[in-house]
Amino acid sequence: MNKRSISIIILILFFGTLLGTLLGELLAWILPDSVVREFFLRSIEFSFAGLTPDGSGVISLDFIMFSLQFGLSLTFNFTSIIGLSVAYYFLRYFR
Repeated sequence: MNKRSISIIILILFFGTLLGTLLGELLAWILPDSVVREFFLRSIEFSFAGLTPDGSGVISLDFIMFSLQFGLSLTFNFTSIIGLSVAYYFLRYFR
């Protein structure tokens, strides 16, 4: 049985989600304002905003000579879940 590395699996799932999000943006551009558009494009966002004191979602490490800032925000909608599912299907059945 052919084993895939975890980095390839994560990369394929990431690109599947990215393509699903791009499909969602295309649908937002094409579909008129309706319940269907609202269903496909309602998003859920995950970020570091609750972990930072100012609520910006950016974690700052300030050293004397330099400063580092880290931020992560993930937004999922129905079309990105479809893209993730299609990528999983390709990983599962096309070995």
